[in-house]
Amino acid sequence: MVKKSKKNQNNIPIGKKELKRAIGSVTKATPGISFNYKEMANVLGLPGIENHKAVFKAMEEMYADGLLEMVSTGRFRSPNKGRYITGTVDLTAKGSAYIISDDIEKDVYVSFANLKHALHGDVVKVMVYAHRSADRPEGEVVEIIERKRATMVGVLDVSGNYAFLEPTGKQLPYDIFIPVEELNGAKDGDKVVVEITSWPERHKNPIGKVTTVLGKPGDNDTEMHAIMAEFELPVEFPENVLKAAEKIPFEIPASEIAKRRDMRKVLTFTIDPADAKDFDDALSFRYLDNGTYEVGVHIADVSHYVQPNTIIDKEAYARATSVYLVDRTIPMLPEKLCNGVCSLRPNEEKLTFSAIFVMDKEANIFDSWYGRAVINSDYRFAYEEAQAIIEGADHKIKNEILTLNDLAQKMRAARFQSGALDFDREEVKFNLDEQGKPIGVFFKRSKEANKLIEEFMLLANRSVAAFVGNKPKAKTFVYRVHEKPLDDKMRELNDFIAKFGYEIKMGNPRAMTASFNTLMQSIKDKPEENLIETLAVRSMAKAIYTTENIGHFGLAFDFYTHFTSPIRRYPDVMVHRLLDRYLENGRSASKDKYEEYCKHSSEMEQLAANAERASIKYKQVEYMSDKIGQSFAGTISGVTQWGFFVELNDSKCEGLVSIAGLDDDYYEFDEPNYRIVGRHHHKTYQLGDVVTVRVAKANLFSRQLDYELAGDGNTFTGQAKEETRVAIIGGRSTRITGKKESKKRGSSKKASSKKGKKGKRK
Repeated sequence: MVKKSKKNQNNIPIGKKELKRAIGSVTKATPGISFNYKEMANVLGLPGIENHKAVFKAMEEMYADGLLEMVSTGRFRSPNKGRYITGTVDLTAKGSAYIISDDIEKDVYVSFANLKHALHGDVVKVMVYAHRSADRPEGEVVEIIERKRATMVGVLDVSGNYAFLEPTGKQLPYDIFIPVEELNGAKDGDKVVVEITSWPERHKNPIGKVTTVLGKPGDNDTEMHAIMAEFELPVEFPENVLKAAEKIPFEIPASEIAKRRDMRKVLTFTIDPADAKDFDDALSFRYLDNGTYEVGVHIADVSHYVQPNTIIDKEAYARATSVYLVDRTIPMLPEKLCNGVCSLRPNEEKLTFSAIFVMDKEANIFDSWYGRAVINSDYRFAYEEAQAIIEGADHKIKNEILTLNDLAQKMRAARFQSGALDFDREEVKFNLDEQGKPIGVFFKRSKEANKLIEEFMLLANRSVAAFVGNKPKAKTFVYRVHEKPLDDKMRELNDFIAKFGYEIKMGNPRAMTASFNTLMQSIKDKPEENLIETLAVRSMAKAIYTTENIGHFGLAFDFYTHFTSPIRRYPDVMVHRLLDRYLENGRSASKDKYEEYCKHSSEMEQLAANAERASIKYKQVEYMSDKIGQSFAGTISGVTQWGFFVELNDSKCEGLVSIAGLDDDYYEFDEPNYRIVGRHHHKTYQLGDVVTVRVAKANLFSRQLDYELAGDGNTFTGQAKEETRVAIIGGRSTRITGKKESKKRGSSKKASSKKGKKGKRK
């Protein structure tokens, strides 16, 4: 707020030029805020009718001269000399937002008052103020271009003749008013889906109606369905889609088999997780007379059964991907297709789209073939079974599996020699009881059997992409691309790791990836390993789908696509259709149309990943909810202005240690060095440090854990730190530090009482 001037308290008149200069100073200091003449006179400390008249006349003249802008009759503000951008709303817990846009380097801060009811994820047009600091650009929403969502998920608070929904997650920082006649049978305390029906301009709270009652909070099915609804992902298939799927026969006509390469008598098998039902891929193998091998990568021919523009195809495109929650899979295709007709089950004739390679014992490829085939899988292995054979267990096809494993290891070594990134990851899994409650945590580590399948899938994906794209006049295709890190991110990382004596080479992508791998080897088992590994991961771009091939930086491939999982990914279906089209010498498909498809697929992939992380986070909080007061060793996985996040070493459960709870000093956020530092005693808590924490709170409603430092709060040093060090990039819940994280997370406390919730309402 602008303070009143101490001048003219006694109604002393001032000159016109000085008055205009004072008005201009006020409006420039408050861009976006409008004043009428009375408000301006009050700010300037000019009481009385004569002064009001002088201010009114001065503002009218300034408007005529272009020095002020009229926003409505009698209301003026500083003229807009800023710029307009288009971006996406990133809502904070306090109701303000940051606008993420490609039009401006830094995110633009928008206060709640200037959001004009824009919600998280909305695409908006923003006027960026010209007179604010470049370090923190600010602006206001002038237009909501695209609403991301109209429904919210939360818990009902019913009181007499009205009700409110308290949204979960980051959907809304305030509640939704619901008239009792719009409850649709929902009761107090139910978890529900609410549709926003109106939002009066001057009201803080939107108005809505209940559309779906999910159940009672804490019930496993309720919570998993709530997560899907929160990200607006479907759970059930429409009845007409299920009926259409039921009409698709298991039997394969002889006429269809006659059109395909017959691989039914060639040794073929699948290797998948023990609980898998949808088998996307199979490998075939046979020895050739000249000492070479024929290796077939056979992929379920979903595109044969799911024809373009059918109701099944439209539903699959809308979903774009299967979603893997902690305790269930929400498939992209109806069960009859994903687990039945398309799935490459053993001892059944199945249609495939295949890539077949002739290789020597050094994994050199001499010939390749792409097209439609028919197979009959001889064996179905779980990863554990295949691994046992690799480690020495006897089996009828042991020699074939060992040969394939040897080829895979050679392809893997060649890939890393060419510059592929080598981040060793592990996946966190939960042991669940019959009610879905987590009773234990284990880590899924990739072994040779996993890598065997991985390498041949990479081979097929890379080869198919190169077959289409590596031509003088390449046709429209769907690529999976991964950009090399931005130069400024690399410089930022290099500046930091230089303190430890390390460097990453800039410029040439191959040299950069090679130096990344050298860095990862150099820091192994050193105190700075956690810190540098996390920052290296943060510097990476995200892989996306696009028709513009720029290669895959992380894999060090010039051409790459997704061909091998059409049961669970729609881009793979598109790749099969395009490949079939071009094998038949068809014309290039519409680039604009497929680019739109790629953008949708990338967005849905991100939504699915967010839902998966939310389900993991919920189970982590649920798992820790009976451990309040217990202490654990953990690694600092993120640092923000609010405190620091700690990921427990034995479970990967992440929680916040609030800076407000550190009462031994006044701590400040040192963003460039990823740490908080005590002002007086200079104690530091840095990304990668190992600390002991105590579980303080486990809030299932907000899926949030709060920790507090245990004991004296000192970080481990020396041998203790060496023994407890873990790689923090393995768990899916890893939080990376940086400005965007610090602004997304507010206080870790969320009101849960009715009194607390009503405090957010107007």
